[in-house]
Amino acid sequence: MQYRIEKDLLGEMKVPRDAYYGIHTARAAGNFPVSGMKVHPVLIRAMAQVKQAAAVANISAGLLDRKIGEAMATAAAEVAAGGLADQFIVDPFQGGAGTSVNMNVNEVIANRSIELIGGKKGEYHLVHPLKHVNLSQSTNDVFPTALRVAAIGMVLELSDSLAGLQSALQEKEAEFAGILKLGRTEMQDAVPVTLGQEFSAYAEAIARDRWRLYKVEERLRQVNLGGTAVGTGLNADLNYIFNVIEELRMITGYGLARSENTIDLTQNADVFVEVSGLLKACAVNLAKIAGDLRLLSSGPLGGLAEINLPEAQAGSSIMPGKVNPVMTEMVTQVSYQVMGNDQVIAYAASSGQLELNAFLPLIAHNLLQSLELLNNAVNIFNEKCIKGIKADEARCRRWLEESHSYITALVPHLGYDLAAGMVREAMIKNKRLREVVLASGLLTVEDLEEILAPGELTRPGVAGAGRLKKGGDLNERGRAE
Repeated sequence: MQYRIEKDLLGEMKVPRDAYYGIHTARAAGNFPVSGMKVHPVLIRAMAQVKQAAAVANISAGLLDRKIGEAMATAAAEVAAGGLADQFIVDPFQGGAGTSVNMNVNEVIANRSIELIGGKKGEYHLVHPLKHVNLSQSTNDVFPTALRVAAIGMVLELSDSLAGLQSALQEKEAEFAGILKLGRTEMQDAVPVTLGQEFSAYAEAIARDRWRLYKVEERLRQVNLGGTAVGTGLNADLNYIFNVIEELRMITGYGLARSENTIDLTQNADVFVEVSGLLKACAVNLAKIAGDLRLLSSGPLGGLAEINLPEAQAGSSIMPGKVNPVMTEMVTQVSYQVMGNDQVIAYAASSGQLELNAFLPLIAHNLLQSLELLNNAVNIFNEKCIKGIKADEARCRRWLEESHSYITALVPHLGYDLAAGMVREAMIKNKRLREVVLASGLLTVEDLEEILAPGELTRPGVAGAGRLKKGGDLNERGRAE
């Protein structure tokens, strides 16, 4: 491999001749070979968009030669479109509050700009990473602004994905509306519900997640770009400050605005904690839904098996024919990772000191990972699980009939004590509750059909209230007998 020699305040260093990055990036890559991962590409794209806006604003303010500035804007746009992705080599776990990422972006844009105006990589007298690409900026306003831009796009994308999941759950709600089944509380038999009602609750939970995320995007629109090192705006021309936000707004298409207190946004990362908290809430709902579906589909012969999940892959290397609920397990694992990321984000945000939070790269890594994981998981879960769920209506009816759960609906007709006695008799004699009730002579088959109709059992009010009006008080009849 051939090299070029670059210099910084620490001395000289060899950099691969064909590399678009420079000495600052090379030092960072050598200093932080921590995880083997790279900075999230969506953050790199947002950083490039900030650099593009800065180049145009600096030209407008008369601070940057037009030829150089236009080359920089073109190079930044290429990077934002995904170009030169292999040149962003720094690890997300790094010191310096994001300086390594900022310099990686600065150097790649500088060297690509040099090429665009006819020079060779490393000829920084033509376009310099700091003098030109970083003009009027600091890592401390560029990095948090880019993180907000990156998060906005991913939050909106996740909100749309959740809308799709909500719609699919609502379709299942309608499809299963007439299937009466055994409800369960604390893993024990409870009063009847419809399978559609269970899915309606899942849909409502996801609807709340979608709406919360859609609204929190507004909190991310305030940026500190133009605040430079600590938010005071030192070394940033006023014309640049007011132009750069407008340029970034046009480039991204987001309703960005300069914060009225850029010192606040430079110091504090609580908005990222807020977003992460909503992602955690979403993860909690997804884990609950996935766990329920796994339980409801358990079996197929030795479990509840009230629903059938789409078969995705063979489930065992030793047990032939076994198929596991892998999509629900994937969603659960993603949910746990997002919950863990939220804790890391909270720790990192609380560790900022005075005018800056040095741990913003850690916040960025975990927040963007959570957004990406959730978005991918939601779409896969929707397409490969939710949309293909089938109900086993006979199984639902079987568990309901074999339970004593609907005795609660008979309490207004029989009285609590008499009803409890019937449940006890059914258990001791190993009979179905329906047999015991009919044998008592207090209710007829027609009475039971009226009282235990799905519409009566699964809506507010007394099941079979019309029977009470017609037949009198069976509590009195029970006591008389």
